[in-house]
Amino acid sequence: MPKELDGWHARMGGYVKRPDFSEYSEKYADYFVMQRRDGIIELRMHTDGGPAMFDFAVHNAWGQAWQEIGNDPDNEVMILTGTGEEWLGVQDASPEATHRFMAEPRPKDFAYEHTYYDAVKLLENFVFAIDIPTIAAINGPSVAHTEFALLCDITLASETATIIDPHVITGVAPGDGQQLTLQELLGAKRAAYHLYTGQPIGAHQALELGLVNEVLPTDRLVPRAWELAEHIMRAPRAARRLSHAIIQRPWKRRLVQDLGFGVAHEMFAIAADGLTP
Repeated sequence: MPKELDGWHARMGGYVKRPDFSEYSEKYADYFVMQRRDGIIELRMHTDGGPAMFDFAVHNAWGQAWQEIGNDPDNEVMILTGTGEEWLGVQDASPEATHRFMAEPRPKDFAYEHTYYDAVKLLENFVFAIDIPTIAAINGPSVAHTEFALLCDITLASETATIIDPHVITGVAPGDGQQLTLQELLGAKRAAYHLYTGQPIGAHQALELGLVNEVLPTDRLVPRAWELAEHIMRAPRAARRLSHAIIQRPWKRRLVQDLGFGVAHEMFAIAADGLTP
């Protein structure tokens, strides 16, 4: 936050303390390695220091992290990337493992708190709570959840990166966010093909289709994201932030119109097919 506001806040009786980087970077250390320099915050997803592995704890942490990062006025540009050679993985990506995972008995309120609520809030908070320019650097293939990268204002990809929505091929309706980014960016027909087949979209194809802005060698990916972030930082503060608001407007409309619908249908399909979300 601009320091000249401190005196004004003091005269007006102070203000509620905003999130502190040293506190939330430690709070989410199991999920992100965070660093910040000159207003640019980099979030590197990880699990035990290696590539990030998806589970329900990750699912729950994302939406909360977006809120705190967005509510820290000392963050001016955000870079989101992964660790090692994968954007996001799972221990066993087979359809059979996914079916077993979804079919495990769970507590009564699990379906709302950790499936519907987290699925909605982790996307809503990414789009509505982060009011600064965002840059994604997709560092490799992913089993799911590249929608965050596509929702960023600028999206870079390594030559090995892939974008995929695996829901249908693992027996689940595609409703929790990736389908929205594919429908918006690819159009209905091409999105339908990738949703039904689960066919991954490679980095160079993603560039041709307009899903990403640049494809780079892995060792150039994050440095390029920092170059772009530093370029954006040369603009005045209000111009940066309000440019982000303009750029994110189509995503806000899309989420308001379709996110709840998609998540509810995904959850209903899981219940109708005899699984226990």
